[in-house]
Amino acid sequence: MLTPEQAILASMAVPLAGAMLISFAGRQPNLREGITLVTAAALLVCVLTLLPTVLGGARPGVILFSLLPGLQIAFRVEPLGMLFALIASGLWIVNSLYSIGYLRANKEAHQTRFFVCFALAISATMGIAFSGNLFTLFIFYELLTLSTYPLVTHHGTDKARTGGRVYLALLLSTSTVFLLPALVFIWFIAGTTDFTAGGILADKLGPTGLAVLLALCVFGIGKAALMPFHRWLPAAMVAPTPVSALLHAVAVVKAGVFSVVKVIVYVFGFDTLTSAGATHWLVAVAGFTIIAASVVALSADNLKRRLAYSTISQLSYVILAAALLAPLSLIGAVLHIAAHAVGKITLFFAAGAIYTAAHKTEVSQLDGIGRRMPWTMGAFAIAVLSMIGLPPAVGFISKWYMLSGAMATQHWLAVAVIALSTLLNAGYFLPIVYRAFFVAPPADPHGHAHGEAPLLMVIALTATAAGTVLLFFFPDVPLALARQMINPRE
Repeated sequence: MLTPEQAILASMAVPLAGAMLISFAGRQPNLREGITLVTAAALLVCVLTLLPTVLGGARPGVILFSLLPGLQIAFRVEPLGMLFALIASGLWIVNSLYSIGYLRANKEAHQTRFFVCFALAISATMGIAFSGNLFTLFIFYELLTLSTYPLVTHHGTDKARTGGRVYLALLLSTSTVFLLPALVFIWFIAGTTDFTAGGILADKLGPTGLAVLLALCVFGIGKAALMPFHRWLPAAMVAPTPVSALLHAVAVVKAGVFSVVKVIVYVFGFDTLTSAGATHWLVAVAGFTIIAASVVALSADNLKRRLAYSTISQLSYVILAAALLAPLSLIGAVLHIAAHAVGKITLFFAAGAIYTAAHKTEVSQLDGIGRRMPWTMGAFAIAVLSMIGLPPAVGFISKWYMLSGAMATQHWLAVAVIALSTLLNAGYFLPIVYRAFFVAPPADPHGHAHGEAPLLMVIALTATAAGTVLLFFFPDVPLALARQMINPRE
């Protein structure tokens, strides 16, 4: 058995070791993919060994070294990071299964590089999840950007390179222009960047200063895709579908909203922000992003583009809920990180399965496809319930907490945004399900009939769809972690 400290370091070291072994096994696909799956399973074991300790109230940590007083490379496991690590490590296994089926079926080039970069990205994600201070988080945040760039440009086409440039430019520029100066200023006025219950900025700044500093942090975390710094996300849709799943569900965007919530709770502190009234602007910006992205999704015919703008909207639910500074809404924000992860990865898995089996990419091409691909579109329909916020999918629970928090604080703008966006979600998702199952498929002039995608892909998307339902009936672990973050004594 690993000690908690060893498990923290192993969570980052195991994917790094896996990446090295994968690169050595590049000429033997079966061995390479076996190493990928074993590495993913080993990482999940490392993360799971930490769960009882965290649920028991302990907060294990490791300090690697100090650069300057109050500026350390340090790791510490708290409830929010524990949940993020569980999501990323658990979904890496499923995504690896799916990737094997997808890459082989589509005869993708550079498969070894794909699996290596994926493992490196997961290692960086673990560093973000377990970061003990804002300085450590910033370093691994940048490493995640760099390690995912080759995945975005995987196809090597002009379109892929253009999308990769947008991806890299927006994420690096926001972090260096906004987040890095904010980090330095926080260290200067507080003497530390440690994530601390209650925050570290009490009595350090006035209301205006806090609002400005919060804006630098939130917009500096470009992976949260808050408008107007969202264009990198649809631009990155040029990547293969398993990469889109990584970007939207497992690592990148989750690193964004995770970091925003962590900064609000552990750097600024609820009491400090509430007394200063420093988050009113953030509620408005997040609300605008939710509605605007939903409107764009309504008119998008390309399936992956519609899913991309859905992600932009869904991410801002988390930011909106955190900005309300209500305990119930914060529980909703934390739960929605998990709900969106399993739901959105299912939707992207289904999109990739449709492309692989039927070579269709547009919503207008999906008439009757549910009759030919019932497992895929059945999983898609379950994930749609979660995105809209309907039972029996976990998205219902997270939205219920968000709405309860908004009503408890009498923030009627947030209530209106959640209600309207729920209708918009139904407006751009339900027509896809209707087309798939209730519209007759067009006659194929060549007489070709397609069925489901390769078995590994179907297993993966069925597993994640089942996850959205299981989390509805058994939300105990994410709920316990969310409550511990609000009240460390629980």
